[in-house]
Amino acid sequence: MQSIPLVLASSSPRRRELLASLGVQYEIIRPDVDETPQPGEPPLALVQRLSREKALAAAHQRQARQVVLAADTVVILAADTLGIDERGQVLGKPASAAEARAMLRALRGRAHLVCTAFTLLRADDPHHAHTQVVTTRVHMRDYTDAEIEAYIATGDPFDKAGSYAIQHETFQPVAHIEGSYTNVVGLPVDEVRAALRQWGVLTHA
Repeated sequence: MQSIPLVLASSSPRRRELLASLGVQYEIIRPDVDETPQPGEPPLALVQRLSREKALAAAHQRQARQVVLAADTVVILAADTLGIDERGQVLGKPASAAEARAMLRALRGRAHLVCTAFTLLRADDPHHAHTQVVTTRVHMRDYTDAEIEAYIATGDPFDKAGSYAIQHETFQPVAHIEGSYTNVVGLPVDEVRAALRQWGVLTHA
């Protein structure tokens, strides 16, 4: 049962599907936020800031007693595979086939981190907010150059951070993960469910 109206500040179809899997009713606002990293900004600081800014951008379009949910996901290619290296390279969405090819080759046969930050805040009281980061370690399989080219040809990499979707049925780039699967898709469902309960959005789920 849902007791408080929810707004999802996202244009991602994957986040919409994951949130719907909780049985939550919500409306969608597409926040207009500049996602450019600030000079010297570490990846984890970046993803938390963007999730908060997206939530605030949506909240400014609402005055009713609603809860806004926003999220941002970053793929970090780090030299240190034993822990989160905030100095790691952030892999965003590729702007070209060449960028997608370079990212997929860099990820091939090694581990990286996928970090999603999500923020909940009250539209009528933006200072009442909760931001949480969930991290999953992803181990990629040793796919071939031919598989990379076939995947790029599908067009799937171009709206994905890191140039891949873990759920792609043909490419299947991931060997195994440590942590939340849905986090890699774009929204850590278990953690979001728990937060929505604490905020009174969900009374049963």
